[in-house]
Amino acid sequence: MEAGWSAAGGLLHLWLFVVLFLILLPAMFGVSLGVTGVYIQVLVHILEWATVRIQRGRKEQSSVPVPLPNGIIERAGGSMAEELERRRRSRPLPSGEFALSDALYFLKTGVESIVDDQVTQRFSSEELASWNLLTRTNHNFRYISLRLTVIWGLGVLVRYGVLFPLRITLAVIGLSWLVIGTSLVGLLPESSAKRWLSELVHLTCYRICARGLSATVQYHNKSNRPQKGGICVANHTTPIDVVILANDGCYAMVSGAAAPPRRHRRHAAAPLRRHAAAPALRAHVAARTKLPILIFPEGTCINNTSVMMFKKGSFEIGGTIHPVAIKYDPRFGDAFWNSSKYNMVSYLLRMMTSWAIVVNVWYLPPMTIQEDEDAAQFASRVKSAIADQGGLLDLAWDGGLKRAKVKESFREEQQKMYSCFIVGHGGPESSA
Repeated sequence: MEAGWSAAGGLLHLWLFVVLFLILLPAMFGVSLGVTGVYIQVLVHILEWATVRIQRGRKEQSSVPVPLPNGIIERAGGSMAEELERRRRSRPLPSGEFALSDALYFLKTGVESIVDDQVTQRFSSEELASWNLLTRTNHNFRYISLRLTVIWGLGVLVRYGVLFPLRITLAVIGLSWLVIGTSLVGLLPESSAKRWLSELVHLTCYRICARGLSATVQYHNKSNRPQKGGICVANHTTPIDVVILANDGCYAMVSGAAAPPRRHRRHAAAPLRRHAAAPALRAHVAARTKLPILIFPEGTCINNTSVMMFKKGSFEIGGTIHPVAIKYDPRFGDAFWNSSKYNMVSYLLRMMTSWAIVVNVWYLPPMTIQEDEDAAQFASRVKSAIADQGGLLDLAWDGGLKRAKVKESFREEQQKMYSCFIVGHGGPESSA
């Protein structure tokens, strides 16, 4: 019995040593010991071996499924005017004439949307090119060979027996530090020292939480990091986006005041709240000593493949916009939060039992609204820059379609575009 208690005490001491000296202290000072990097490299080699073994299994066993691509329809990618003009070349018509063949374009587009629309697939997990040894993403691949089964079983033990308890411990420590630290700092009188301590507490907390997720973050172009008095806008994949960005700097958070989620717009008071929040946000931006505001203008989480429409409210405030592109590596775990399928607790449990969080963050050069732009056009330009940098699809659809129907104004806009084309008034699409 004494030998058992002695062994348990030794394991506890080892656990505390690892947590305190190998994780917490380096995290508090923003130092990496390189352990996570080595862990990621080992994972990469294991996943590459598993991919080769699965490909060999497909040749040997016809029952092994082939992963489906993200899209099953190859679209031409042209605008409405370009498509209709291409169809009319064989039989030119005078301006203002309706062609019956135009209906084929709308029929084709409608069928494509029914079979493989560009909206709903952005709210489900992206397809993986190969299995990442997680049970939730497999097609019984673990039964292909004995060695693959053993590797998968060892992975389950490591993820649930070692990584999960360690991550829970770090999450509890990080959140406790946040509550205790901010409470103590809040008792101090307003001063520059208080602001410095507040930023230090938040930065330390988020660094600990990031280590708790085995997050490996590569920050690019740090010279473009958001500055005080500015507005930081980023694409949104998961609530962990906040932890990833705050791991490298402090931000002032807003709760959808400038870009509220679709569900809030049902209430009559929502426009009043937005108008009431605008002066406060403008005052915050005008004070160059305050932290940059962090806003996710999409208003909902998108599945790491695309960037959807940015709400214009964030771009009506004025000031300098600091765009940030975030792209997760899906091989090590699916960072996308499908809020329609998982609640927050279930999602966090999935994240804490994944291999790791590997993400690239690009700080883009600051952008300001141009003289010939309105807020919506400025938002679209910033969105396009983020999509281009992150290698994401640039979609004009509203992320609010996740929970609502297409707005009548959008259908009317499509009708106006077609009307401009047939009458030859040179609308935005017909001028192409």
